[in-house]
Amino acid sequence: MNRNLRIPALALGILGAAAAAAQAADTAASSSVDYKHVRVTKTRTPLKRLDFEVVVPATADQVWNAFTSDAGVATWCAPKAKVRMELGGDWEVGFAGAAPGGGTILAWLPEEMLTIHAMAPEQFPTVRRERTIAVFRFEPAGEKQTRVRLAQFGWKDGDEWDRAYEYLAQGNAMLLNMLYKRFTDGPLDWDTIFKKSASDSRSSKPGSGD
Repeated sequence: MNRNLRIPALALGILGAAAAAAQAADTAASSSVDYKHVRVTKTRTPLKRLDFEVVVPATADQVWNAFTSDAGVATWCAPKAKVRMELGGDWEVGFAGAAPGGGTILAWLPEEMLTIHAMAPEQFPTVRRERTIAVFRFEPAGEKQTRVRLAQFGWKDGDEWDRAYEYLAQGNAMLLNMLYKRFTDGPLDWDTIFKKSASDSRSSKPGSGD
């Protein structure tokens, strides 16, 4: 097997399902909204899924590195990152005092596709345990531009699943906007972000302006 190609039989089935879902989405009842630079599409029938699209001002290899190395992920997604590019390897991000986010790697094609068995945030324990499938696709979109698409499927029925769906519709859009910002303004300075957040929190408390 080509060392640069990692697609096990299970992942082939997943990718087949993703392709079928994409075709179904073309005729499904869906709604789209732009959240800053990211287009978010919610599709509830016939297959419940979330789709995100953003054009990033960077080459495909730059974007790929931002997804597939510890240092790269830490420039836009979270201050702590652990990426092990192997089947079943960790793709995890984290903030101090919180459970890690991300998931495990199911398949990849260099500079084209990365599939993750994705965990939900810890406030959705059932969804976090059972997980969804997140398929990132990367394609050139002009000179030094890359289109990043994320399809997330594997959603089930139930109140917790519905709440996680709505939460991640916004949360994943925010993350992809952070990816965009990373390539327009440079790597995120987490120390500055944390200090500003703490300052904003203090100033918003009653009596802080006295």
